[in-house]
Amino acid sequence: MTLKPSVEDRKKFDIDLEYGQVREDMIADMLQNKKVEVKSERGMWMDTGNIAIEYKSYGKPSGIDATEADYWFHNLCVGEETYATIVFKVDNLKKIIDNLDSKRSVNGGDHKASRMWLLNIQKLFSKDVIKLFKDKLGE
Repeated sequence: MTLKPSVEDRKKFDIDLEYGQVREDMIADMLQNKKVEVKSERGMWMDTGNIAIEYKSYGKPSGIDATEADYWFHNLCVGEETYATIVFKVDNLKKIIDNLDSKRSVNGGDHKASRMWLLNIQKLFSKDVIKLFKDKLGE
């Protein structure tokens, strides 16, 4: 006896498959045809729950404020291993940072000559930030 999906289940599968294939193509395009900026957090993120996004170094724009990349890859590392990678379109990340109500600017990097935004990872993925993105930033 062979079990076949119902017509309704098959339609849902086809819609989900198409949605997934479109996103697979987007990732392939991102990795092959776009500029990417890759940053890595070594361990502080585990203790603080924050990622650091540099925007100035030695008084000049750097990091997010100077990148020409289309996508921002942010590696969360545990020792020498990459635990996870968060990927943002650079334009979206800039808008999120500009509109975030809970961010801190701190000195860091070599000789503490860089300025960076500390962004709480959980807050980045909270309902209110996602709603803000959908309502304001996704326009």
